[in-house]
Amino acid sequence: MSDYKQAIADNADAIARQGDNWQAINPEYVARMQMQNRFKTGLDIARHTAAIMRRDMAAYDADPSQYTQSLGCWHGFVGQQKLISVKKHFGTTKGSYLYLSGWMVAAMRSEFGPLPDQSMHEKTTVPELIDELYTFLKQADAREMRHLFTDLDAAREAGNQVLEQAVLSKIDNFESHVVPVIADIDAGFGNEEATYLLAKKMIEAGACCLQIENQVSDAKQCGHQDGKVTVPHEDFIAKINALRYAFLELGVEDGVIVARTDSLGAGLTQKIPVSASPGDLADQYNAFIEGEAISSMDDVAPGDLVISQAGKLVKTKRLPNGLVRFKPDTGVDRVVLDCVTALRNGADLLWIETEKPHVGQIASMVDRVREEIPNAKLIYNNSPSFNWTLNFRQQIFDAWSEEGRDMSAYDRDKLMSVDYDETELASEADEKVRMFQADAAKRAGVFHHLITLPTYHTAALSTDTLARDYFGDQGMLAYVKDVQRREIREGLDCVKHQDMAGSNIGDDHKEYFSGGQALKASGKDNTMNQFG
Repeated sequence: MSDYKQAIADNADAIARQGDNWQAINPEYVARMQMQNRFKTGLDIARHTAAIMRRDMAAYDADPSQYTQSLGCWHGFVGQQKLISVKKHFGTTKGSYLYLSGWMVAAMRSEFGPLPDQSMHEKTTVPELIDELYTFLKQADAREMRHLFTDLDAAREAGNQVLEQAVLSKIDNFESHVVPVIADIDAGFGNEEATYLLAKKMIEAGACCLQIENQVSDAKQCGHQDGKVTVPHEDFIAKINALRYAFLELGVEDGVIVARTDSLGAGLTQKIPVSASPGDLADQYNAFIEGEAISSMDDVAPGDLVISQAGKLVKTKRLPNGLVRFKPDTGVDRVVLDCVTALRNGADLLWIETEKPHVGQIASMVDRVREEIPNAKLIYNNSPSFNWTLNFRQQIFDAWSEEGRDMSAYDRDKLMSVDYDETELASEADEKVRMFQADAAKRAGVFHHLITLPTYHTAALSTDTLARDYFGDQGMLAYVKDVQRREIREGLDCVKHQDMAGSNIGDDHKEYFSGGQALKASGKDNTMNQFG
């Protein structure tokens, strides 16, 4: 018996046990409502999506071409539409996730208004957005299932048993829009206890994957800005432990922890860890601190900080705010140590924040990590903070220069110019951009590619285009031609915005609850009927 028919039978038994008390309840309607809401709690979602992510990680280990992707989103509707589009175009949600960006939460969701990415926004906003995302994804399930139930009723009414069985198969094998959300917990919003408490809220909302960075929580900066300050490994490990305890306490044993290192672009530390023995983690961390060797206490002024480094007394380089500098050109070595340490202490995946999208650069660091942790895998930020066009044109310019090609037709510093858009170099660079994710997955251990802020930029661009033409001489044609007509031509379900918002689901419920006296919105005078 199919799952759907079994659910009807089970509900019929439950209703029958109540005698006449529940005679108005239709067991098939109950089954439909149950199938439209398969996930009852956020923890159900977290366990379900963690299993998906673990399977995807294993598939990538076996075949690096099986990498996964996500787009960042700042509203439930945005996340919903992404997954609806993925299913529409590719027939499956496999390998497609959502990313919850702390940057976008700060910029788009704080009650303070737009904020920089410095952990100043309300921490409760993050679990609230996770819950919102899954509310919209579950509604996408309910809406698509409702369409299948409508098809089933039509097949029955037509007496078409072949079509009826085909629709039943689609119902029983329905693939949910509920996919993993990789959720940014910044630097933990406080100490390890604060990190644990927030992690619980995020997991309870449905997060199966938490991404935490090794910056100082109260000095946190965007990964692509200056002034980043990292913490010693012991402090970061404590927060990784806090996340794992939160997952295990809530019964999400497959929960995924992403350890992000900002060390490549971070030149400062706030804290000198205490070393218990030469060569331990604290000693390795302190070995990177910049300082001046001293031979006498006469070289020490009030407020100076002196440490022992490789058997020598060293006076550290400190800023007026007390922060301590790392030695220049040590970022890569610190990244490798961060990654190995995180994976050996409970992290599942790595995130290396870089200053440019360069497969060779990423691979050079990952190769060193994999010398000690062979299955090390990355989540990589395909950030809009990079000028992708300029970066890749310069990469091609440099490669061709090394090959000895004549580059006199190009000015490396001006390659962003529109004058180069139709050149061979620009075409080659665009192909490298197109293949970047596949190349990085194969050569640099990138399991998951994400764009942190895509809908921030797409919303700005599309709104600019509409505003320019609508308030200009195009008037209503600007909307009709470039929005509604495109929705119709490209088959976007959202053109029927009443259905997308749940109007037809509500009509079904009214009929379930009130029978023939239900006042429904989907009659002949509903203007959505104009869209067929």
